[in-house]
Amino acid sequence: MQTNLKGKNFITTQEWTVDELETVFALAKELKLARATGRVTPLLAGKTLYMIFFDSSTRTRNSFETGMTQLGGHAIYLSPDKMQISHGENAKDTASVLSRFGDGIAIRHCAFGEGNAYLREVARWSRVPVINMQCDIYHPCQILADYFTIREKFGDTTRGLKLGMAWTSAPNYVRPISVPQSVILMMPRFGIDVTLAYPPEFRLMPEIEAQARANAAAAGARFEIVHEFEEAFRDADVVIPKSWGPLLHTQDRGEALALIEKYPSWRCEAKHMALAKPHALYMHPLPADRGREVTDEVIDGPHSVVYDEAENRLHVQKALMALTM
Repeated sequence: MQTNLKGKNFITTQEWTVDELETVFALAKELKLARATGRVTPLLAGKTLYMIFFDSSTRTRNSFETGMTQLGGHAIYLSPDKMQISHGENAKDTASVLSRFGDGIAIRHCAFGEGNAYLREVARWSRVPVINMQCDIYHPCQILADYFTIREKFGDTTRGLKLGMAWTSAPNYVRPISVPQSVILMMPRFGIDVTLAYPPEFRLMPEIEAQARANAAAAGARFEIVHEFEEAFRDADVVIPKSWGPLLHTQDRGEALALIEKYPSWRCEAKHMALAKPHALYMHPLPADRGREVTDEVIDGPHSVVYDEAENRLHVQKALMALTM
């Protein structure tokens, strides 16, 4: 356990050691129990978190804002159109001012090729920790909640579990690649074997896939990439079927949407869950495109833990904020 985390940025789990991440999970478990028993935990009394949202949010905004309230602090919602960012203020000036006012800055910026670079520029000039609420490359808070949920269901020893991360077809929206990339990076570090399934046009960033292989090798876990949907489910303990855009293949929205429509059979159904182990968990970061990504029978069925997963965003983020702010 590593407790000297004050002031540490959280932009990707890749920049945190396993011991540091274990500290987050230990505190999240304590804070979740405290919440359940009505015990007040004012660990951030008098502190302020600035939340800058370039993109819309339901779970992320509300879990961070509620978490700060439960920790005795205050969260302020900001969007570029209500800030001088809309008039051209750069990341340095925004970071330099906000970090003199408050105690933490959290940012969601998912524009491909822009988001992570903006977060890192803010972190460069900030006096306070910067937390990634999702960018174009990573969604680390979601993956903390995912892994915390897996441990709740299977116990603290996750070595040897098999997780299938599968692309799914969902229309009308070219979703970021940050969730699958964060999944394949972190899960192998905790001994989980990961199978990543996607059609050829939906590959992830080569450097991220290479890091996932290296993480798996270092931890004695397996990481493989396949191009058949069913292979992500076969003998799996956990499955995360989730849509993302072909952003490494094309930046044209029309072409991207056409490619998504090319694979309508990549949809999680009961027949796919039957390929997994009887106790398998169905997970999704939400919102799920019901009927296209997944059938109601699955997402509302006995394998689904999507609402537990969503609730755990609150607990892991409270731990993360308490440790870093």
